[in-house]
Amino acid sequence: MSTEKALALVVRGTDWSETSRISTLWTREFGKVRALAKGGRRLRSNFEVAFDLLTVCHIVFIHKHHGGLDLLTEAQVGERFPHLRTDLTALYAGYYIAELLSDGTQDFDPHPALFDAAVAALRAFGAVGSDRAGQVSAFELVWLRELGYSPRLESCTGCGREYSFPHAAGVRVGYSPTAGGIVCPDCGPTARDARPLSAAAWTALGDLARGGQTLGAAPRREVRLLLGQAVSAVLGRRPRLLGYVDAG
Repeated sequence: MSTEKALALVVRGTDWSETSRISTLWTREFGKVRALAKGGRRLRSNFEVAFDLLTVCHIVFIHKHHGGLDLLTEAQVGERFPHLRTDLTALYAGYYIAELLSDGTQDFDPHPALFDAAVAALRAFGAVGSDRAGQVSAFELVWLRELGYSPRLESCTGCGREYSFPHAAGVRVGYSPTAGGIVCPDCGPTARDARPLSAAAWTALGDLARGGQTLGAAPRREVRLLLGQAVSAVLGRRPRLLGYVDAG
């Protein structure tokens, strides 16, 4: 066993007993950590009020290398996102991020860029006039990239034919979530889930992949549908919160 310190985002919590709680934490240093906080439900403990979902905490935990739950010994609040308590659509978007971090990643598989993207998105949700659909889409692309499923947007996933980006006028390609990117007109019929990809959506996906945070009005619905399908293909199911996010 070893004692570790980390910066963590609370992505799930379950009551374990009258006094203890199990928390799933996405840490910048170690990735996903599941830990038991003995006495965590008591009014006076070493955990302040750090168990609210989507709270950033500084934690200390004992890592049990043989497996099983780790032991959380200390948690202090580092950052909260108060706008999530007053904006229901922002809260749903935050819960969606928590679902992808909790259910779509492996224990102790660190991805600092994914932690940073999650916290950046939670902060951005509170900005006046922010493009929440664009911010959620940008996070999904980081999640896909860090898990090794970054969509191929500049070459056909079937034959490898390359396209300049943004693509040349008149080129018609499709997008296949299971293939993980675009398919050319020749390979499109072999990809059962391929659907036509508009020029506006193709360009928007490329902008987001390069660090953009906004979606234009024209490709918004199409990009959200495509990324939802891509995330679902990797996760093996449709995320529970995805419908709430896109309804907002």
